[in-house]
Amino acid sequence: MIHLISVKTWVHCILLSPVQVANNLMDMDQDPRKRLCFADGRRKVDYVLVYHYRKRSSVRGSPSQHRLSIISNGSYPLGVEEKDPEGGKDEPAEVVVDVEPLDPADGEKIMIREEFEGNLKDAGLEIECDKENKAHGHAFIRLHAPWQVLSREAEFLKIKVPTKKVRHSRAPSESQDKPELLHDEWARYGAFYKYQPVDLIRKYFGEKIGLYFAWLGVYTQLLIPASVVGIIVFFYGWATVETNIPSQEMCDEDQNFTMCPLCDRACDYWHLSTACGTARASHLFDNPATVFFAIFMSVWAAMFLEHWKRRQISLNYSWDLTGMEEEEVRSHMNTVTLCYSLITITLNVVLPSQSGHEKLTWRDRLPGYLINISSILFMFGVTCSAVFSVIIYRITISALMAMSPDPEVKSNVRVTVTATAVIINLVVILILDEIYGMVAAWLTELEIPKTETNFEERLILKAFLLKFMNAYAPIFYVAFFKGRFAGHPGDYVYVFNDYRMEECAPGGCLIELCIQLSIIMLGKQLIQNNIFEIGIPKLKKLCRTLKDKERAPKEIVEQPGRRQQWHLDYDLEPFDGLTPEYMEMIIQFGFVSLFVASFPLAPLFALLNNVIEIRLDAKKFVTELRRPDAIRAKDIGIWYNILSGLGKFSVIINAFVISFTSDFIPRLVYQYMYSETGTMHGFINHTLSYFNVSNFKPGTVPSISSLGKDVTFCRYKDYREPPWSTEPYQFSKQYWSVLAARLGFVILFQNLVITMSMLVAWVIPDVPKNISEQLKKEKTLLVDVFLNEEKEKLQLIQSLFSRDLIQEQQKEQQVSDQTSLSSSLKDCRHAT
Repeated sequence: MIHLISVKTWVHCILLSPVQVANNLMDMDQDPRKRLCFADGRRKVDYVLVYHYRKRSSVRGSPSQHRLSIISNGSYPLGVEEKDPEGGKDEPAEVVVDVEPLDPADGEKIMIREEFEGNLKDAGLEIECDKENKAHGHAFIRLHAPWQVLSREAEFLKIKVPTKKVRHSRAPSESQDKPELLHDEWARYGAFYKYQPVDLIRKYFGEKIGLYFAWLGVYTQLLIPASVVGIIVFFYGWATVETNIPSQEMCDEDQNFTMCPLCDRACDYWHLSTACGTARASHLFDNPATVFFAIFMSVWAAMFLEHWKRRQISLNYSWDLTGMEEEEVRSHMNTVTLCYSLITITLNVVLPSQSGHEKLTWRDRLPGYLINISSILFMFGVTCSAVFSVIIYRITISALMAMSPDPEVKSNVRVTVTATAVIINLVVILILDEIYGMVAAWLTELEIPKTETNFEERLILKAFLLKFMNAYAPIFYVAFFKGRFAGHPGDYVYVFNDYRMEECAPGGCLIELCIQLSIIMLGKQLIQNNIFEIGIPKLKKLCRTLKDKERAPKEIVEQPGRRQQWHLDYDLEPFDGLTPEYMEMIIQFGFVSLFVASFPLAPLFALLNNVIEIRLDAKKFVTELRRPDAIRAKDIGIWYNILSGLGKFSVIINAFVISFTSDFIPRLVYQYMYSETGTMHGFINHTLSYFNVSNFKPGTVPSISSLGKDVTFCRYKDYREPPWSTEPYQFSKQYWSVLAARLGFVILFQNLVITMSMLVAWVIPDVPKNISEQLKKEKTLLVDVFLNEEKEKLQLIQSLFSRDLIQEQQKEQQVSDQTSLSSSLKDCRHAT
């Protein structure tokens, strides 16, 4: 109801905490008629306002004491006398709370609160206050909206009602039993295999939350086929690893490929066969089936969006949202202006009265926009700096471990550095995520959006951009930048003039991309999406309880009996909106769709996480959060546009991952252009260039080498001319051939996937067939109703015209008769 939503905004600004009263875990031992009702046991509590009152003064009649009276109008429209729930005598519903002298700001808040309550009464709401006599604590004001008020607001909001009366056989407490039902059928991990009761979720929490869980269910359901295909691709790579010729050649010790040192001075020459494990593991994720899986997942993303549109339209029809108008609940600009006014009151600054209808010009908004742009760019710089810091860490640790005299440490350099660097990346991502969320909210407030919808959309867009950059920056570096600018032997690129830029593993960067993606994805899901969601609310609740116990003095008179339901509700965690829930799923969707070519098992881990996530969110909404306001919504808002953008962006990313990160294109080029037998034999030798060790710069030759005297040429992975050519160490013809093939594959892949996605969108209609048929029937019935009304109108008009015509004819006949009679009389007179 619009008045209550406005109440929530205003009270939040003046530091009064509104709390919904329909608790998610109800005390079933108490009479359900009195559990959430006024003292009369008949009027239901629809909303609760909560505020703190201070410790009273030791001298009750002190002149400096402030007296706050809260008058209940519980009997205002109905004339019901309130009785003491303990069975005492009737007494007026008036509670007087004496508090210590307050500063002017607190006095202003009290007057605003009293005025606010008076406005509620003027709007027709009924109020009941606490009958408690405590020295310090919370005061609860219960609100009840009579049927007349609800009817009036329903007329304003144009809410549809049935045209036929239906006799309800529900018990009075049936709506109150929905949380027990939701807990048993939905908010249990044991119910993971069951479909979600979306209609019941919508009835209890509202359409907006119902649409979120419906979307999450559709997304999780469609992850099943993606997981199955990903498992098949993974097992194909596992089954063909023994027959893969490039990995066999890399593991063959007889080939004796002597590779150039991985660092200056401290690193020795090494044999390519020592990287056999990396090569075999790389084939699990870099094989021909991976290309098929990338195409499948790009089409899957389009199919998911189309399927959700159908589901959304079905829900709109069944929930009667098809004709809902786009109405704004409240103006966020007025809320922010009020908050700023209250801040000035706190600072004892008196401002002239301002008109709420004044519009802000572009000059007023320009400073906010400039701060927004500069702050977002600064946050991007912070993210890039964090990635660069991890790169420096990898380079320095690799050099230090290479200098170690322990051969075991030297042999595990790459594994140790990669694992620890990814863990550091994960920790940095988790920390920056929390910071970026607060920064996005602050930046959005500076813009002073006109409406709540604009505020939410701008907040979501900023938070998504910052968190997307934060989560994917390390992955983008490994996929497209690592090893691209490292140079070649004799002409390496250095950082701080001492450390060489890192290169990809001998098996390519795809295996490192897989490790990076898997650890960040699984770490975020395990730590941020599950542990944080469970642990942080419990810690907040514990801290809040301890703080209240330390701050509150001993009560003078304690109210006997059990705590009321609204007291229990206030102990729950407040609802912060659906943005965090959507955000974690959207970031996960990016992991599943963007770099799925490097990690085919990503849909499987996402599926397992979401099965738990649905029940975790359900348990949180039912048992740990205060019941949120029920908000009507037709769709998931800007999140659909973000999903659509990610789906299109994934086509480009997967095309470049297959083309430039994996060895799929170089293998095709070699097999069909350079292989003498038309097979992959000789591929490893073809991809390794030669370097004359005599061309090393002074101070870069290995200081201690077991192979130094016997090595004339060392090999490195690149397409460059050999030292004996006329243009030594320049890019060879093979390099340009592979580059052309890679660019051609990107164009072909994008056009193919886009065409298939458009075909999927064309084949799958947005409106389900049964819904379209039902809509046609309704339109036909509506036309029939209009035609019948027009027909009745026409018949009425015709009857009116016929009546008028008959009357005119009768009048003419009377005139004619009178004329003939008068003429006859005149003839008679003449004859006489």
